[in-house]
Amino acid sequence: MTQQGDNWWDKLYDASAPDTGPVPTPDSLDDRFDSASRTTTLETPPDEAPPDRPPAEKPVPAPTEAPLGAPADEPLAAPTLQVPAPRPRTGHVGSRPPTYEAEPTALPAARPGELDELVADTVLDGARYGAYTLRAASVRGDSARFRGEPRRDALLTARFGHDEAALVLVAVAAGQRAAEHAHLAAADVCRWIAEAVGRSHARLSEDIRSGRRGDLKSGLHRLTDRTYGRLRTRAAERGLDPDAYTAGLRCLLLSADPGCRTRVFFGIGTGGLFRLRDGAWQDIEPLLPETTVGAPVVGYGSPPVRTPDVPEVTEEGDRLTMDLGITTAPGPLVEQPLPPPAEPFRFRASVARPGDTLLLASHGLAEPLRGEPALARELATRWAGAEPPGLAAFLADTQLRVTGYADDRTGVGVWEA
Repeated sequence: MTQQGDNWWDKLYDASAPDTGPVPTPDSLDDRFDSASRTTTLETPPDEAPPDRPPAEKPVPAPTEAPLGAPADEPLAAPTLQVPAPRPRTGHVGSRPPTYEAEPTALPAARPGELDELVADTVLDGARYGAYTLRAASVRGDSARFRGEPRRDALLTARFGHDEAALVLVAVAAGQRAAEHAHLAAADVCRWIAEAVGRSHARLSEDIRSGRRGDLKSGLHRLTDRTYGRLRTRAAERGLDPDAYTAGLRCLLLSADPGCRTRVFFGIGTGGLFRLRDGAWQDIEPLLPETTVGAPVVGYGSPPVRTPDVPEVTEEGDRLTMDLGITTAPGPLVEQPLPPPAEPFRFRASVARPGDTLLLASHGLAEPLRGEPALARELATRWAGAEPPGLAAFLADTQLRVTGYADDRTGVGVWEA
């Protein structure tokens, strides 16, 4: 009886699992709606290594069992654990790290009766429709994190409609730094423009798919004016001056139709609109409307000093500025241009190409992107691949820190397949 029991026990532990074994692009599209853009080529130096990435986790081997019949005092072999390297903290570019800490420090003050006015430190969203992948992130700035102030940037993403007729809206608003209720104004203007677009989404979607640029511009201008009218009304309800309760607004409209590559931007206020194409950043922020007095004066002023080895004109016919290589739209120089309106409306409708990356940025991200070439070069390196980054990677990319820039950052990326 004992012999049979031992054989059965040996067979149970000698049994093992069977070995199963180891587990398409056109060159260009007709950019019919594209107005003159400003281009800068940012090439990654050949000796510059790609950003460090944490090593992949290795499987942990199963602990070994002591063989039957071994002495009782012989210890079991300790399992070998492969501990993955810790994830690096938010990186920075430039000669030295920023003064503020990289992680949140203080929370904003809260009032028991106004908890609905609290704003999260970070908002992250994304989607994939048609021929594009969307990534959106809004992060409280280093200064606000240190001082316990709320995030003044607001981000809203919404889809209206279904199937190919669906319309995706991404709204970014930035409140004024010195205004106490800036975060509330930013949230209001995002919500109200979304309501206006939602009520008219069927018409807007059809205009985008049909390429009706004039109808889009006039219609979106009216919706934006009405939104800011509501904002002024809300300021009066709160007993505030309209200038103390306002926010800049920048929006993207994207069709869910795979055959439609028209991307529409509109809004009011500061920020940036950039396009990464063939490894080069293009500053495609719409130029403000200009009102001239009298006839243009040919040759007025002196030409800027050119940087050596920098072409005078790009392939698209745009003139280069003297320092950053950002192009400006060609046009006549005027003698005495009038100042633009206090809140000019910006609009741009352009046709995307496969491989393009469109970036809509709030002021807090646009300024370091323009002012620190290392940041533009680093983001171009990270986003030049065929696959868009995941949500966590995009958030880390938008938080790449630069000394001297501590405002809220909001970025919306659109990767074209």
